[in-house]
Amino acid sequence: MKIIETLKNVWKITELKDRILLTLGLLLVYRFGAQVVLPGINIDALGGLQAGMDGGILGLLNAFTGGAFANASVFALGIMPYISASIVVQLMGIAIPYLQKLQKEGASGQKKITQITRWLTIGICLVQAPGYLASIPSLSGSTSMSAMLVPGFSENMFYFSSVIILVTGCVFAMWLGEKITDKGIGNGISLLIMVGIIATLPQSFIQNAASRLEGNGGFMMILIEMVIWLLIILASIFLVMAVRKIAVQYARRTATGGYEKNVFGSRQFLPLKLNASGVMPIIFAQAIMFVPSLIGGSTWLKDTSTGAWMQTNFQDMFGFWYNLMFALLIIVFTYFYTAITVPTNKMADDLKRSGGFIPGIRPGSETSEYLDKIMSQITLPGSIFLALVAVFPAFVMKLMNVQAGWALFFGGTSLLIMVGVAIDTMQQINSYLLNKHYDGLMKTGKNRKAVAQ
Repeated sequence: MKIIETLKNVWKITELKDRILLTLGLLLVYRFGAQVVLPGINIDALGGLQAGMDGGILGLLNAFTGGAFANASVFALGIMPYISASIVVQLMGIAIPYLQKLQKEGASGQKKITQITRWLTIGICLVQAPGYLASIPSLSGSTSMSAMLVPGFSENMFYFSSVIILVTGCVFAMWLGEKITDKGIGNGISLLIMVGIIATLPQSFIQNAASRLEGNGGFMMILIEMVIWLLIILASIFLVMAVRKIAVQYARRTATGGYEKNVFGSRQFLPLKLNASGVMPIIFAQAIMFVPSLIGGSTWLKDTSTGAWMQTNFQDMFGFWYNLMFALLIIVFTYFYTAITVPTNKMADDLKRSGGFIPGIRPGSETSEYLDKIMSQITLPGSIFLALVAVFPAFVMKLMNVQAGWALFFGGTSLLIMVGVAIDTMQQINSYLLNKHYDGLMKTGKNRKAVAQ
């Protein structure tokens, strides 16, 4: 078979084989750490904590950490503090001149930004770690933290040691991600998140399948769910890979060193992604969705009907009002994040400096305005599509009575991260194969090989 031949070619490239093995080894270390419980916790008391993570926003956080959140493990915070720090630094880069200057300095500036992100990650961990530890008793249904500890282990000692361990665990996970990026295959941070999500997938599917076989629809409903799941994966792939190609004409360089603008210059395309913001709008919107329930439970609203309504409707992530507001926020944040991450002015300037132009559009400001107009046009359907994928788990759960844990894999951040990271990893492997003149994992590989020959 073609796929088997391609996989054999992967192992023929020594550098690629070494990178894949290193990546798998580091991912295995991360998964092992997710099973190591914090020192002092009685393992028998974790059953209540794991039960409290079923479904809801906590279930989503637990999925991102691969179950480490519910296991009270040394990697309980996962890699999410680093993601949060990266987002904060990226947003601060819009307003802080120093960060803007670093962004323009190339590799040296990026190195300093990375260092700032690392220190900010530690700061976020120092805030999140005590909060996580304080929430363990209430989430597990225990009366106090001392009731969850092994005999003879003091509560103060547990808090002190656990904060240090949780911060160290997050920093170590961050180091693993950076090593995978440098020495392995793909974006290491994204791979850590994807592996964590995939780790909870089999258990969620088995629990849902067992429920179906016990009389909740039977084997036929399992098949229907699988078909719908594959269709939503195909839709997510389309969302991640869809681009609008803008034809670009490059002037031909003459023997004197100048440029001759004619139709015989090389013709290429400028790809503008339908969803240029990725999963970031969903992450931003998810963070904002904590606010309505907090406001409803505030001192001045908790005893009113409005406060009760807000707490009831915005704590259920599968409810109608929650998902309506969630979808609207995703559309808004998609426009916002696309505007700050797709620099149409810089694209137009780079195009002009390289002797390129869009046929019928003057180089410079007109090109920038044209690109901005196109981005606005394709962002609307892209944002609506993204919002539909994000709220699809709620439709599946309400209409098909799917269990909450399995429903999370029918859309939202989990599915888009899995699809996006898988495509990115395949593209990197594909580039190695093409450079060695092998057929790639994707259809375009054969075309490029033919051209090379």
